[in-house]
Amino acid sequence: MHNVEIRGTGSYIPDRVVHNDELSQIVDTSDQWIRERTGIRERRISTGENTSELAVKAARKALADAEVKAEEIGLIIVATVTPDKFFPSTACIVQRELSAGKAMSFDISAACSGFIYALDVAAGLIKTGACENALVIGAEVLSKIIDWKDRNTCVLFADGAGAAVLGRGEKGIRSSFTGADGTGGDFLGCDAVPVKNAFIPDHGGQTPSYLTMNGKEVFKFAVRIMVECIRQVLNKEGCSLEEVKYIVPHQANNRIVEATAKKLGIGKDKFYMNLDKCGNTSGASIPLALDEIAGRGLLSKGDQLILVGFGAGLTYGAQLIEWTK
Repeated sequence: MHNVEIRGTGSYIPDRVVHNDELSQIVDTSDQWIRERTGIRERRISTGENTSELAVKAARKALADAEVKAEEIGLIIVATVTPDKFFPSTACIVQRELSAGKAMSFDISAACSGFIYALDVAAGLIKTGACENALVIGAEVLSKIIDWKDRNTCVLFADGAGAAVLGRGEKGIRSSFTGADGTGGDFLGCDAVPVKNAFIPDHGGQTPSYLTMNGKEVFKFAVRIMVECIRQVLNKEGCSLEEVKYIVPHQANNRIVEATAKKLGIGKDKFYMNLDKCGNTSGASIPLALDEIAGRGLLSKGDQLILVGFGAGLTYGAQLIEWTK
């Protein structure tokens, strides 16, 4: 069995910035209302680039950072709930664009926990020797499924992509904890194409599918499960919170992070946040923040960090990682 380390990271966000004041011209809201309830000041929205295009741009940066060639990648996983198509997978489109012809490629649908899930799967395959290098991407164009008249959701979500290259190493991902609670599946979701009977005429047009959310239920679940996930990965390695330099959470809402920090008895400053300028990018949020930390030189070799997320499903997960770069 091989250990697995993160060899490089990359990210990409669209150029189009949408400030809170601009949203206040579309729905009944204001900059103050959004900031006080979410912590978001602005977000990035695609003006034509699809999920695979964002993913490819983030992937190329991660490959360059890792000094790994595309043809050396044996596995590509894209975590997304906004794929270009039902099929083929976004990962196969990315594989083609990168000319990574040796890579097994598939998507994972675990919403905001998607990157955590994908890391877990990729690490497992590397550990067993199925591949030596993997490219894991979280990419979303959530603006495709947002109802811009629903202020409960349109102020939150945004577009972006983050990526990481994984490979064999002496250290790296120390412990992992993932899971799901399908009983909460109705709290956050987006319907697919409705079932149609070929023998019964369709008497109406197809209703557009938009993201819907029960914010109160998601909030309660998120705080409880983030605390549980963090404790689980620490306990598996006998590690304490004092040894962890940063916790990189899914960037959903400042209040969730504040409540989680309070329950853990730690300061909010241990949580790395870029929510204010990126919004909630679902499966892309954790790798976007991770790449930002790395790019700012805030991590040194040997630092301990925790990635932790929750999402529709309801899904959840975390990893305790020793930084090796």
